[in-house]
Amino acid sequence: MSAHAAEAEHAYVPGEIAKPNTAWIWKTFWVLVAITALEFVIAFTLTSPDWRTFRNSIFIVLTILKAFFIVGEFMHLKHEVKSLIWTVLVPTSLLIWLVVALVTEGSFIGEVLSHMFT
Repeated sequence: MSAHAAEAEHAYVPGEIAKPNTAWIWKTFWVLVAITALEFVIAFTLTSPDWRTFRNSIFIVLTILKAFFIVGEFMHLKHEVKSLIWTVLVPTSLLIWLVVALVTEGSFIGEVLSHMFT
C-alpha cells in the first residue's frame, strides 16, 4: 500500500508545468563560448603575415567543429541512428573537399595566369 501511495505522490498532475531541463543548453553554450574564445585568442596572437595560412586553417577547422556541434545538439543529429548520421556527414565532407579542391586549383590557375602576362 505504501508503494502505491509513493507512486501516486510523484504522478503527473494535469495542468502542472514541468521544471525545464536547461543543463544541456548551458553546456552547449559554454562549449561554443570556449571555441569562440579560442578563435579570438588565435586571431589576436597570430598576427604575423607568415602565419596567415596556418591561422586561416585553424579558423576553418574550428568553424567546422562548431557547425557539427550545433547540428548534433540543436538539430538532435547525435541522437539519431548511425546510418542517418553518415548520410549527412559523407556528403558534407565531400562538399568540403570540393571547396578545398576548387580553391586550391583556382589559386594555381590564378598564379599561372599572372605569370603568363608579366
